[in-house]
Amino acid sequence: MELPKQGLLTAREAAEFLGISLSTLRKIEQSGLLIPFRTPGGHRRYGQKMLEDYLETSRRLPHADRSSGVKS
Repeated sequence: MELPKQGLLTAREAAEFLGISLSTLRKIEQSGLLIPFRTPGGHRRYGQKMLEDYLETSRRLPHADRSSGVKS
């Protein structure tokens, strides 16, 4: 996926980058695992490094623990 010129992705682009739905992205945010930047208008924006760090962290969690939100 090519990044926008400003280096930040919209919620839809971030969900596509992670391979998840927008509702799953929202659940991840609500759990505190991702904290997006907010535009002055309140729109969510995500840096590529933030998303890559999330992917790296989520790969380390066992599948059973990831869905329950419990870290081992």
